[in-house]
Amino acid sequence: MLQKPLFLLIICALFFSCNTKPKKQNNNNILSESEIAEGWQLLFDGKTTNGWKIFKGGEVDAWTIKDGILYNSGVGSDHGGDIITTAQFENFELSLEWRIDTASNSGIFYLVQEGAGDAIYQSGSEYQLLDDKGWPTKLAPAQYSGANYDMHAPKGAVVKPLDKWNKTLIVKKDSLVEHWLNEVKVVEYKLWDKDWLETKNNSKWKDEPEYGIFPKGHIGLQDHGGLTMFRNIKIRPL
Repeated sequence: MLQKPLFLLIICALFFSCNTKPKKQNNNNILSESEIAEGWQLLFDGKTTNGWKIFKGGEVDAWTIKDGILYNSGVGSDHGGDIITTAQFENFELSLEWRIDTASNSGIFYLVQEGAGDAIYQSGSEYQLLDDKGWPTKLAPAQYSGANYDMHAPKGAVVKPLDKWNKTLIVKKDSLVEHWLNEVKVVEYKLWDKDWLETKNNSKWKDEPEYGIFPKGHIGLQDHGGLTMFRNIKIRPL
């Protein structure tokens, strides 16, 4: 027979082990062993903005980090608070997750060059982020989430409710570019070919001679119209 104190200790241990829920593991902003083997690199560690800077500026100040999530200021203007990676990339797969607030819009830029124009969008192509369902006015097809902004409209793009995370993948291999949204390829185009040039000449970028011309550049996140949140930002050079 068990002695009473020992018996009580065993009962208590069994009770707490059965009724205490294990802490949910946070798998955000980390790389798996297979991702590391495949060459993926984190662009956001979930704690700091190391590896990022203000476009044509200095250290990141208006952006905040909470619980492993990167927030833009929520009060951005036409340009000025946009951030870019300190490193540049030519051929890559860029993966990240994002959420956007009500009636807000933002963007993910690639192939950005600081010496070209005063704004990030004068050189870099933009993967559009938008509250598609809550946007108050009608927009052109190439202005909705997943678009190559004002160039190529997304096909089959479905943005999740505002309280859910969307997943974006951008693939750039030489001149071929793909935009993916929530596991669906929504845009595909080739930089600098005849169709691209015609599309540019019929877009808002027609008077921007350095738009989209660079084969290599920085990755950028926009601080523009309303609040946007990012996490799990990672890249795999190709």
